[in-house]
Amino acid sequence: MHAAPPVTELFLLALIIIFLFPYLVWRLGRTDYFAPLVVVQIVAGILLGPGVLGGLFPAYYETVFTPPVIGALNGIAWWAVMLFVFVAGLELDLHEAWHWRGETGLTAGLALGVPLLLGAGAAMLLLELGDAAAWIGPAGRRWQFVLGVGMACAVTALPILVLLMQKLAILRTPLGQRILRYASLDDIMIWGVLALILLDWDRVTRQIGFLIGFGVAVVLVRRLIAALPERDRWYAALVWLAACGYLADWSGLHYMVGAFLAGAALDAKWFGIEAIDRFREAVLLAFMPVFFLSTGLRTSWDMGGMAAFAAAALLLAAMVAGKLAGVGLAGRILGWGKGEAWVIGWLLQTKALIMIIFVNVLLDKGVLTNSAFTALLLAAVGSTMLTIPVVAPALRKLEGLLRKAG
Repeated sequence: MHAAPPVTELFLLALIIIFLFPYLVWRLGRTDYFAPLVVVQIVAGILLGPGVLGGLFPAYYETVFTPPVIGALNGIAWWAVMLFVFVAGLELDLHEAWHWRGETGLTAGLALGVPLLLGAGAAMLLLELGDAAAWIGPAGRRWQFVLGVGMACAVTALPILVLLMQKLAILRTPLGQRILRYASLDDIMIWGVLALILLDWDRVTRQIGFLIGFGVAVVLVRRLIAALPERDRWYAALVWLAACGYLADWSGLHYMVGAFLAGAALDAKWFGIEAIDRFREAVLLAFMPVFFLSTGLRTSWDMGGMAAFAAAALLLAAMVAGKLAGVGLAGRILGWGKGEAWVIGWLLQTKALIMIIFVNVLLDKGVLTNSAFTALLLAAVGSTMLTIPVVAPALRKLEGLLRKAG
């Protein structure tokens, strides 16, 4: 009878698997064109979880991913995703969105509203075709599930959108800045709807108190951080992040709502765009792969693989068709040039991390079942993997048309 290895050794072995496996697939498989490293890490999290590799090799999974190891990994994952959402809030440029509020409001509204409606319709279809208990979580209500799935289909992953536009070399162009404005406004709406879904009437007094207290604290914290030396601002911001996350969770919302609000309340210029980019990249490199694994641990194939993939295909169709239709309608109203709506729509339908974070919250709160979570996760991966292969040739064609127009 061999003694079990110490938890520290198992924890470090788990980290080796988490970081090495997706990197080798990404680098040796040269997947960057259709699946950037972040997408490979998400897929690896699913494969390394109990539903796939753990099902094929249960001894591997039960030996390495013991409850103490999973507990330690979950702690890292919570902090990683809070940092990531904080940066997403910090990167919002509300001043620019307000300056172009007419165009931005119309485009962002249609880019969010149309896929939300189609996604909600897809959610209702899932409930009608099967057992509602297979989709709606133990603490969820029908309207929460429908609205939650609809909003998940409307999400744009702003941080991943930034990475993809960097890859396409359009981030700092006028087109790239327009797309960022649309995505930024949608980000605000996304977290607002999440707060509505999570509204807990048993703790509504706490939630109102949190929002009032947050509004007062923002004034004080903004003055404090603006007055600090630049090297001290990150430390103060991290304390602010942890406090907002704690109080939002205490009030019955979710620590992710608090994390986003903590970032949105601050100005990116206080930290520097280049410093924020480096910080985001460090979080993606050093912490987020652990979150991807913890996400993979939540996937479930209880309904059967084909049912999960069929539901994911339905949701993916609603996501893509809704985003393209909404942006296309905005382009028609605003008189955009040929091909612009197609490129913008495909970039804005990128889901990846923000949608995964969004549905993680709904799963945490019991609004979704693991089966619904798995279908949404697969749809998010599919939408992100489609982006570069579709946009790259369309962008070259659009640039050719713009050159011909002078």
